Amino acid sequence: MIEKYQEVCSIIRQEEIGTDIYSMWLSTENIAKVAVPGQFVSVYSNDGSRILPRPISICEVKDDKTAIKIVYRVVGKGTDEFCKLKSGAKLRILGPIGNGYTLRKEKALLVAGGIGVPPMVELAKQLKALGVEDIAAVVGYRDELFLKETLEKYCKVYVATEDGSCGTKGNVIDAIKQEGLECKVIYSCGPMPMLKAISAYAEEKGIEAQISLEERMACGIGACLGCITKTKKKDSHSNVNNARICVDGPVFDSKEVDFS
Repeated sequence: MIEKYQEVCSIIRQEEIGTDIYSMWLSTENIAKVAVPGQFVSVYSNDGSRILPRPISICEVKDDKTAIKIVYRVVGKGTDEFCKLKSGAKLRILGPIGNGYTLRKEKALLVAGGIGVPPMVELAKQLKALGVEDIAAVVGYRDELFLKETLEKYCKVYVATEDGSCGTKGNVIDAIKQEGLECKVIYSCGPMPMLKAISAYAEEKGIEAQISLEERMACGIGACLGCITKTKKKDSHSNVNNARICVDGPVFDSKEVDFS
């Protein structure tokens, strides 16, 4: 059982790093001490009329384990509230939640798209600290290259854009093939069509792929069954071929997920 903590955290600083994309550092007492790459936190609104929290992935953990950074896109009233908060403001958060990536001391390829980019930062940092010498990241962007420079501190970064304005013209698979990238394990996070393509690519090449699924969540603790994905084995909780992304994931072995 993954230990979770509910904390009232202070905002250390916040900045807009792309159009409607914000980076926020939060001080924590316990969450930063136990968080692993790929986990997320549930962030609660200070408006009592908004009961459900917003799930946001952990982007980075401060080296002294006293703070976490979350990066999120403003997509509704909850995140619009968060982006207006200043340093010193308080937010209630629950975390860390979910199963993160299993780090291998093997040649690694990180593949992300859109708001799936943030968790790659802490992942790359920890893989480097583990002693993985060959780490590459392929990142798909539609517009601004947010977090690219941060990610470059820990690994070589390749970019794919749909219009070819930067890097490879096309998707992340196009970039992998164009650059001739090879690896022993793929770690990925992003939209479902991208993860489906990565899973097929990994199966074709006979390599391990760990994929983090994005899904709208309600409770974030596995009770509501609101974030279900189809799997190839039965879930012990529901006895059907489903898994709850919030507690059984968000990271899965790509071979476990049914993309049909």
